[in-house]
Amino acid sequence: MTVAEARRTLAAAFRVAGLATPELDARVLVGHALALDHAALAAQADRALAEHEANAVSALAARRLAREPIARIVGVKEFWGLPFSVNAATLVPRPETETVVEAALAAIDAADLRARPLVIADLGTGSGALLLALLHELPNALGVGTDVSVPALTIARGNAEQLGLGGRAHFLACDFGAALAPGFDVVVSNPPYIASGDIAGLPPEVRHDPHLALDGGADGLRAYRAIAGEARRLLKPAGHLVLELGAGQAAGVAALLAAATLLPSPARADLAGTARALVATAP
Repeated sequence: MTVAEARRTLAAAFRVAGLATPELDARVLVGHALALDHAALAAQADRALAEHEANAVSALAARRLAREPIARIVGVKEFWGLPFSVNAATLVPRPETETVVEAALAAIDAADLRARPLVIADLGTGSGALLLALLHELPNALGVGTDVSVPALTIARGNAEQLGLGGRAHFLACDFGAALAPGFDVVVSNPPYIASGDIAGLPPEVRHDPHLALDGGADGLRAYRAIAGEARRLLKPAGHLVLELGAGQAAGVAALLAAATLLPSPARADLAGTARALVATAP
């Protein structure tokens, strides 16, 4: 089997299995198995695979057919134009989560704070995607990411170093903001927000994410209650809390934040039109 034949074989199998992007998945996995970039795949299209290479391709194909996400197989996912390593302890960063970054930057710009030495917290940081995307955009800012998962924090620290942000990003093991002192200009979070009873019905790729990062309790709002109780303490006056929302949660989360004496703004929609990011301001 040649390199090109391996790609065609995988794409056909992925198409039969109903995967959304069979040709792209095949290209990425064959390239990953053979350590070839896009140009090298084309240049070596007619090269016959060695036995160990064919076995490596087959092993990766089996994982994808089991609906393991491509990012988990290759160990990297792009977010905000930046490469993030992921592992079994982290969510795979998703495009809709970039709406949280957009909303946070819009709030910062509306207050003309972009050039200030801001202090940012990311509660439940996972791979560090939200915190590091913001630090990348805000060269004078410092930040701390928290998570209950030490393996997740290890990945986040590695991502910070890889992106050249290690000197401005710090990481702490705790539950949301429990171990943080007050004084933050911006607090962001993509908390667990799937109702416990809905997890079994999630798409197979999503179910590969860590249960701890998905399960939002009986109504999906458990983490928001915890964050609402902490955010008023953590934020400076006029500081901003920016939260990712699950579908249909905007009103419920806004009510929780208002009860905590925060001032919620209308939710910001993602590209699919779903209310995805909610900004609330400390009085």
